[in-house]
Amino acid sequence: MARVPSSVVAAAGLLGGYAVARWTGKRPLGGVVLGAAGIAAGREWHRRGGVPAAAGLGTLYLAGFAGAHPLAKKVGAWPAVIGAAAVVAATTWAVSDRT
Repeated sequence: MARVPSSVVAAAGLLGGYAVARWTGKRPLGGVVLGAAGIAAGREWHRRGGVPAAAGLGTLYLAGFAGAHPLAKKVGAWPAVIGAAAVVAATTWAVSDRT
């Protein structure tokens, strides 16, 4: 069985976490989705690139989450989240999934 690329997991965590929080009205539930995907992706980042890759990509994942908030005030919530997910996915693919 083929593994789901960690770039897809990370992007899905950002998009899914926001979607769950928005559509249920329960931000902590969105945080659970965000956190679960982050942990799953982080384990793969660590397996493939060790601590440096996991720390760097984990920081980027959290920065994407945090950075989408102020960006949403300028471009809207969905465009901000999609943009953050795209940056995280592209970087993750380049650092971890490409090999």
